[in-house]
Amino acid sequence: MEALYHQTNRLLQETQQCFQDLSFNRPEVEKEIQARIDQITSNCEKLDIMVHKEPISRRQNAKIRVDQLKYDNQHLQAALRSHQHEVYRRQQEEREREELLSRRFTHTDHDTSIIIDHSLQHNTALQNSNRGVDDMLRTGSGILESLRDQRNTLKGAQRRIMDIANTLGLSNTTMRLIERRAHEDKYILFGGMVITLLIIVLVIIYLT
Repeated sequence: MEALYHQTNRLLQETQQCFQDLSFNRPEVEKEIQARIDQITSNCEKLDIMVHKEPISRRQNAKIRVDQLKYDNQHLQAALRSHQHEVYRRQQEEREREELLSRRFTHTDHDTSIIIDHSLQHNTALQNSNRGVDDMLRTGSGILESLRDQRNTLKGAQRRIMDIANTLGLSNTTMRLIERRAHEDKYILFGGMVITLLIIVLVIIYLT
């Protein structure tokens, strides 16, 4: 197992160095890297089997080392896929550029529209977005101003209600005082009538 591990580790390091020679005009280097990655993958599969044959005391350490090899190999695969995607993107851009440059317009062409540059379209979209945001801000400002006016109106109405309530409170107090005074006057009237009758009775008795 140790021999295969060191061989795979050395192959992995050599593959990492191959990425330095990788460029968009050297597909043979890309093929060589892919072949090395495939070999590393195959070696890791063999090492996974050998790990289970190791003594229990060394099995955990051996598994960690093999997992590290697989982890590094996955990074190499991801880097190669990223490079391949970048190559495809550049080739696509070159094809589109060539098609645009080779396109010819004549007076008989029905479609004479010119393809607008992507940056110009992006700038136009940004301007439209800015105008939309400005409109939203103006609308929000109008709503806030309306709410502020409504708050002032409600405050004025609240003050008037408090004044009316205070006035009604004073009127209720006055009415209670009047009612109390009416009751007192009634008692005074009845008392005066009784006293007057008593005096008349006493005068009649005294004179007769």
